[in-house]
Amino acid sequence: MINIVLLEPEIPANTGNIGRTCVAAGVRLHLIEPMGFQINEKQVRRAGLDYWDKLDYTIYESYSDFLKKNQGAKIYMATTKAKHIYSDVSYEDDCYLMFGKESAGIPEELLVDNEENTVRIPMFGESRSLNLGNSVAIVLYEVLRQHDFQNLNTEGHLHHSHWKDGTM
Repeated sequence: MINIVLLEPEIPANTGNIGRTCVAAGVRLHLIEPMGFQINEKQVRRAGLDYWDKLDYTIYESYSDFLKKNQGAKIYMATTKAKHIYSDVSYEDDCYLMFGKESAGIPEELLVDNEENTVRIPMFGESRSLNLGNSVAIVLYEVLRQHDFQNLNTEGHLHHSHWKDGTM
């Protein structure tokens, strides 16, 4: 199972939206404290809509607590400081995709120790980073694509419409 890791998230709506994405993609969410909100806040639930109770998530006291409970995890850290583009990496099907807090990203001391496993989303010039929820979705769906969207519905079905004959 693919894992999304949020290191010290600050904005409840982002975490709620990411939780919803995790449910839709069938992946696990890991939340590392301290967080800028309580997990039961109305904003998180509102952003996650009716999906929050279906979310597979774990909360950790700290980064060291996360590492201790996920020994041997293959962690890819998303950062604007990475040399590797996220789509150029071959991801394991049980990898962990880590994203830092909205205001500062992943601390540089963690990035330096994991430089070969850092990935970036290309952006124009020196623009601000993408919204955290968008960044998670972009990288996550690349990993899912590489694994042929295993266990996901890949086909939709249209319903007959009366638009053509004007009876709508």
